[in-house]
Amino acid sequence: MCYFQLCSEDYHWWWRSFFTSGASALYLFLYASYYFLTRVHIAKKASLISGLIFFGYMTVISYAFMVVTGFMGFIATFLFIRIIYASIKVD
Repeated sequence: MCYFQLCSEDYHWWWRSFFTSGASALYLFLYASYYFLTRVHIAKKASLISGLIFFGYMTVISYAFMVVTGFMGFIATFLFIRIIYASIKVD
């Protein structure tokens, strides 16, 4: 993604590299929602509170996962760009 963005002379790659790799957190949250709706069986009295606690924790975990994977994607893209620009010969 970042290489194609640089080829089109768009040099604002920082946030795209972060959010592209951090988008896996969306999959994590959607799968947790699917798991909650299909596999978790909670008594009807406590279902609202348990659901709020479950989705609250999953929101925090998904956000932390996005920050970690986004940071790793940014560092990988940063190193890639340093390598490809270091190989350019300027006379």
